[in-house]
Amino acid sequence: QVQLVESGGGLVQAGGSLRLSCAASGRGFSNYDMAWFRQAPGQGREFVAVISWSGGTTYYADSVKGRFTISRDNDAQNTGYLQMNSLKPEDTAVYSCAAAPGRPGLRLRVLSHEYHYWGQGTQVTVSS
Repeated sequence: QVQLVESGGGLVQAGGSLRLSCAASGRGFSNYDMAWFRQAPGQGREFVAVISWSGGTTYYADSVKGRFTISRDNDAQNTGYLQMNSLKPEDTAVYSCAAAPGRPGLRLRVLSHEYHYWGQGTQVTVSS
């Protein structure tokens, strides 16, 4: 069982940066792939980025590639991160982290229904 808690959201001007954190508790976080999804008002949940259990592999949505960076600390911090640079108004959404058991050798998951554990979400608002 893994519990996830996001933090770091807020209001920022276009072109600015934010770093989201996803603190994990429970056993075995280092064995889980971790992803970030977002949901804007009136829209469905959208994949943003994923990092493998080892941290060795990452994958990004085209809309954030080159602007966002996903990372994780599997040691004492047991925390995942999403560094968001060059933010745009269209990045405004509730951002949630998710985790699922790692699958060495298989593709990283990009669909929300493939994830077992979710945080409560943190609001990111980008003003123009």
